[in-house]
Amino acid sequence: MSTQIYKYFLFISSLFTTGFFFAQTSVTGKISDAKTNKDLTGVSIFINDKTAAALTTTSSQFTVSSDTVIYKIRFERKNYASFEVTAIENNLQIKLSPEKESAIAEVVIQNTKPKYKNKKENPAYAIMQEVWKRKRNNGLEKFDSYSYKEYEKIQFDANNIDSAFMNRKVFNKLDFIFDYADSTANGTMALPVFLNESIYENYGLNKPSKKTKKLLTAQKTSGFQDNQVVAITAKNLYRDINIYDNTLNYFDIGFQSPVSTDGFSTYDYQLSDTISISGNRAYRIRYEPRRKDVLAFQGYLYIDTETYAVLGATLRSTSKISVNFINSIYTELEYSNPDDETFLPKKLVTQIELTPFSKKKNSKSLLAKRSVNYSDYQFNKPLADEIFIRKEEEYDAKFVEKNDEFWTAARPDSLSKQEKGVYEMLEKLQQTPKFNRIVKLYETLASRYYNVKKGIDLGPITSIYGKNEVEGDRIRIGARTYFTQNDPWRIEFYNAYGFKDQQFKYGVEGRYMFNRVNRFMIGGGTKRDITQLGVQLTTEDGILSRSFASSTVFARGENASLSSVIQTSFFTSVEPWKNFQVRVDGTIQSIKSANPEDFNLMYYRNGDLRKTVNDSRVTISLIARPGAKFSQTGVDRYEHSTLAPTIVLKYTRGIEGLFNADFNYNKLQFMFYKPMLLGSWGKTFLNFEAGKNFDTVPLALQNIIPANQSYGLVPNTFAQLNYYEFVADTYSTLHIEHHFNGKILSFIPLIKKLKLREVAFIRGAYGTLSDASKNINVDNLKYSAPDQQIYYEY
Repeated sequence: MSTQIYKYFLFISSLFTTGFFFAQTSVTGKISDAKTNKDLTGVSIFINDKTAAALTTTSSQFTVSSDTVIYKIRFERKNYASFEVTAIENNLQIKLSPEKESAIAEVVIQNTKPKYKNKKENPAYAIMQEVWKRKRNNGLEKFDSYSYKEYEKIQFDANNIDSAFMNRKVFNKLDFIFDYADSTANGTMALPVFLNESIYENYGLNKPSKKTKKLLTAQKTSGFQDNQVVAITAKNLYRDINIYDNTLNYFDIGFQSPVSTDGFSTYDYQLSDTISISGNRAYRIRYEPRRKDVLAFQGYLYIDTETYAVLGATLRSTSKISVNFINSIYTELEYSNPDDETFLPKKLVTQIELTPFSKKKNSKSLLAKRSVNYSDYQFNKPLADEIFIRKEEEYDAKFVEKNDEFWTAARPDSLSKQEKGVYEMLEKLQQTPKFNRIVKLYETLASRYYNVKKGIDLGPITSIYGKNEVEGDRIRIGARTYFTQNDPWRIEFYNAYGFKDQQFKYGVEGRYMFNRVNRFMIGGGTKRDITQLGVQLTTEDGILSRSFASSTVFARGENASLSSVIQTSFFTSVEPWKNFQVRVDGTIQSIKSANPEDFNLMYYRNGDLRKTVNDSRVTISLIARPGAKFSQTGVDRYEHSTLAPTIVLKYTRGIEGLFNADFNYNKLQFMFYKPMLLGSWGKTFLNFEAGKNFDTVPLALQNIIPANQSYGLVPNTFAQLNYYEFVADTYSTLHIEHHFNGKILSFIPLIKKLKLREVAFIRGAYGTLSDASKNINVDNLKYSAPDQQIYYEY
């Protein structure tokens, strides 16, 4: 008897519990006018704190549902005061009251866009003028100290899938994945294929000294944990957006901001009405570009009627967006405004549609969506100095591993049914050999290495074949150790063979990192190979740094000026501060011409004619990358695309007599590189280099103004020069290259349909070469410097 009573009790309890949770996720009711009791339609219903309406009613009766618990509902209708309910129950009886007249004398809603004689007649212009007068800055800069939490979610969906796509042979034995597909807002089908969640703790100090720290405290990824290629690609798509900036950065391409002080030159603005946002009255201003084929957006601005602060904004690209592989961009921004001078980011959502094959509206594409929630702002609270100290455990992969209970509590909103399905689907897929083969193919193409077994990669696959005048056809086979993306050590080697000179070449290098925090590292290696010297001024150190020996597969003229190099090198490096590296290299090398009949490297030393240069040197390099962002914490790391500058200062000391070295010499070099956005006019790359050899050295150790005999653009080289055409003891070069991204050609009818891109550049070099440096070489009359006038190309 007691057992039966217990069963009935469980049954009744379950019914009660089910009803309770249903009431929290689905709500019904009726909406009417508070004065006349007439039924109201066209009411926008907002769930919780979301800025997008869950429903716009077509009758007085409504039902709204959510995958998450509903704790607040807001009702908004034109000419009615916003109404909010926090006591959630079914059969709500909502009474909306007519709203008092706003501060605007008259708002006329028209089906057609009104025409104004000038912008001053446009009421939106007066509002935007007030916004510009009160242009706000990020509030984090005004406090002595601050901290806040950041939750980031990135999801990839395969979009526009259909039955024909599902029935392709490639999905044989993988068809269960389509059980997780769902319809999108525009009626197409989308299949979630990737989900990444990250939680950061941000700390900042403005006084007495400026310090910042962004600490990744938790991360969860649906599959791909071992290779992170997809995760890196996803995070590299996005940039931080500030609506108050004149230029918004997407993919390091400048888009005109609708809040720009020069916005009226790009956009048409129309005041549509006033609404309530989070209890604040706001002007809703629609904006759209005057020309559809420029890098600009269309959407709405929500401006506070009293303070003229931007409460929120939507930015949607036009249908004629001209960005490679991008079909559309959509962004939602939401801000809180603590005072009249500052704002704080509250929420950011950006969705990008990637179309690698076709830009047609119904073509197969990839939807990449990123949402960021900012919360728990705290200001002017003491922050211990140890918070800003980088710790070893913060770089351990286990530091960000959290259980499901943690994620349930940490998420600002619970995952939707579709998002939960991503984790479940990927777990099943990883047990499918066919899927693993597809992933392996993608990883091979992206990394240029093919994994043959645990810990061993073959590659780079792009270096297998080459050709040059000395070696003829050249085959190169290489490999590396690779266990995870965070390996503290790595060994790489290669063997190469030239079918014309019938010589084997080789290279091997090993590196070990002792500390992930300051990246204290040592390494060494040796190689024997054919190399094209003189293609870089501020050269990369390292045995396996890029070689240009086989870069003449498609090139102008003949390249016979190759060198045979035997080199052994050791290095140590450390980052005492973030993005600032100190590196010391010790190198022993011998250099001679690889083609003595056509290229002479012979020189005089103490009256003797020599054909091989023996060199022993020590190089100290200081490398600063302020603002650069990296993924991975091992010996190799991936750098995200940013506008961070690169600043390099190098001092090289040649030591005569050390391992039979021939020369004492001192060399000083400096390099500055910076990409910059010039508003919506495109992107500029600036590179300045300068250096000086303080002593007399032969051609093999001299500064060569870099030439480019290939048919492609090679950064920081001169396309009209041949190798070794200009040689200098003292040199300076400047390269300015600007990409207009189609800005100019978009004004020309017909031609603009070709989607061509314009690139403009000017390059200059100036240098001097002493008589002693000329005379030391056998072909002393052959070498000269651009010292009579600046050599330039444009």
